[in-house]
Amino acid sequence: MDSRRLADAPPPARRRQALAGLPPPVDDTGRTARDLLLNSWPGRLFIIATIFKIVVSLIRIVGDPPRFIQIINTAATIGLAFSALYFVTRFIFLVQRRLLWRVRRKLILSYIFIGVIPALLILGFFMLVGWAVTSSVGAYLFRDGYDDVVSRVQLLAEAASAEVTRSPKTTQETIERVQRNGAASLRYPALSLAFIPADANAAPARVSAGPWEHLRGLPNAEPSVPGWLRDRPDGFTGTTAIVHTESSGEPELVVRSVRPVGKQPKPFGWVVAELPIDGDVMNRLFAETGVKVGGVSVVPPNADTAATSRVNVPAGDASRGLAVGQTVSRFDAYDWGTGDPLRATVALSYKAGDLFERLSGAQSIEVPGGLTWADAIRSAFIVVAVLFLIIQLAALVMGLTLARSITSSVHELFMGTERVRQGDFTHRISISTKDQLGELAGSFNQMTGSIENLLLTAAEKKRMQEELRIARQIQMSLLPRGPLDVDGLAITALCVPAREVGGDYYDFFPLEHDRLGVLIADVSGKGTSAALYMAELKGLVLSLSQIYQSPRQLLIEANRILAENLDSRSFITITYAMIDLKNRVMTYARAGHTPLIYLPGNGAGGGRAQVLIPNGMVVGLRIDGAAAKFNELLEEQQINLTTGDVIVFYTDGITEAMNQASDLFGESRLGRIIEEHGHLESGELRERILREIEAFVGTADQHDDMTMILMKVTETEAMRVAV
Repeated sequence: MDSRRLADAPPPARRRQALAGLPPPVDDTGRTARDLLLNSWPGRLFIIATIFKIVVSLIRIVGDPPRFIQIINTAATIGLAFSALYFVTRFIFLVQRRLLWRVRRKLILSYIFIGVIPALLILGFFMLVGWAVTSSVGAYLFRDGYDDVVSRVQLLAEAASAEVTRSPKTTQETIERVQRNGAASLRYPALSLAFIPADANAAPARVSAGPWEHLRGLPNAEPSVPGWLRDRPDGFTGTTAIVHTESSGEPELVVRSVRPVGKQPKPFGWVVAELPIDGDVMNRLFAETGVKVGGVSVVPPNADTAATSRVNVPAGDASRGLAVGQTVSRFDAYDWGTGDPLRATVALSYKAGDLFERLSGAQSIEVPGGLTWADAIRSAFIVVAVLFLIIQLAALVMGLTLARSITSSVHELFMGTERVRQGDFTHRISISTKDQLGELAGSFNQMTGSIENLLLTAAEKKRMQEELRIARQIQMSLLPRGPLDVDGLAITALCVPAREVGGDYYDFFPLEHDRLGVLIADVSGKGTSAALYMAELKGLVLSLSQIYQSPRQLLIEANRILAENLDSRSFITITYAMIDLKNRVMTYARAGHTPLIYLPGNGAGGGRAQVLIPNGMVVGLRIDGAAAKFNELLEEQQINLTTGDVIVFYTDGITEAMNQASDLFGESRLGRIIEEHGHLESGELRERILREIEAFVGTADQHDDMTMILMKVTETEAMRVAV
């Protein structure tokens, strides 16, 4: 007998990644400076370009290099710049990557861009607006005060001109009185006044009063009216620039008003009123406007350089204010000698608090508590500023606290994943918050616990699979081993468990008087319990086969014994046959097992396979009356064997094999295969049946154990000798 056992490979065990001892992740982008310089084309370009630039510099020490070297030097400069740009860009990205790797830094930078920078921009915007408003107001106040000074000088000149016109004889008295009263009332000591006749020989004569400071130290220091003013019927009022060519050559600004005296168009003289722009004037302007004058520059409208006149301005009284600002103001001036227009630019400084007090002082609004309107507005501004600062600081603290809270949880999760990646599934994250991140940490702890349990389960399953593998080897060792030479029979068998171990069983028992016992059985269910019952059945049948010569009696005794040992949910189907090799007779009984298929040899029976189904019920039922019913139904039959007969014992795993459409292989298909290929040797016939089953099932799973015994009657040795 060629006893071949085919077994499906067990399902592959779940592979578990060996997490313990894993190295930390490698930063593929991190490269050393040496590596970048020597193993990258920008680094090599940088080295080559630098070496060439050094060589060219050495050549230039000796003399001018040739044209082609200069061209290559230019290319080297471009390459050096390109490689330097590459390294700078890479360095920036590296710094950005290192800086923004931590989530905390990202959140802090996000808060700065979202909360702090907009607040600073708003603050800067209001400061810019405040500077623009205060500078404009300061320039306006200075210009308004300066225009007021000019208008006062004009009024004095007009008053003197009118009185001299009415009473020319009292010209000197009038000029002196108007100058004295004007200097006293306006508090401008440098105010000067003069009458200049149109005809030097006519009356009234030239009269002057006042210091005329800008004329001191000059020869023929007398006021005069330049020619460009003599033909102007309306006179002149404005700012003039007088250049002292005999002294420093720098211009001096003077407010002058010239008014004709007498009837037009032939006045008999002019009244000239002037006020030098000196420290006293600037101090008066500062006292009235709160704006100080720094330097004054006077230039022609299209000039590129300026001739600057500096006026020394005393510091004056200290003023309250929140901030010191600077601005400029421009006004027209004229050259006194030629009448050419000039442009005067005045540098101004001010304190915002002083400007605010002067503007708010114009509002006569009563504020409770004895405060002025300016103090009330200033207090409100301070309160708002303090509140803004407090809110901004509170927002900053809250933002940093929230960022720390979030990043601490993220850091804990990161460290937890690192521990898990290294194989430590016992690590748990401490949950300190009851928010979404806390829930995430709890889920992580549950996940690691589940993974740990899965690993333990996988290890246990692997251990069980190893034990089942050993049990499978033991079970396979219980089946017949090696070839069994039986004169007159060619026997082959197979057993394919659906799992690691199964409940199908077959065996052969050599008996005395040239007889052979053949057994095939199927324990209900699959797995270890069926395998254990199968092992118990082997020992039982092996013992009973030596006692009982009748298959029916053997099965009755086996049922009696097994019914007392099997659990109430299990049973066994058995077909047992005893073959008399000498007389060629097979006696068999079927206890609820699948039928036998018998194909007569040499064309007997029309070459049709016969399905043998003697009566009988399953073995081992533990119900009342089952033993008596078993004895009543169990039937024993005999078959006379001839050369070429084929007998097939099988379990339901053969005929109930299903394809993807859940169709059964069936006894009819099995019988048809045996009919078509019964002429083959027993081993070839078995392989043919297996191929047909595999082709029918396809990719469908195996649901039950498949066991089959195939016997073919052959000539005995005595028959071959006789021939």
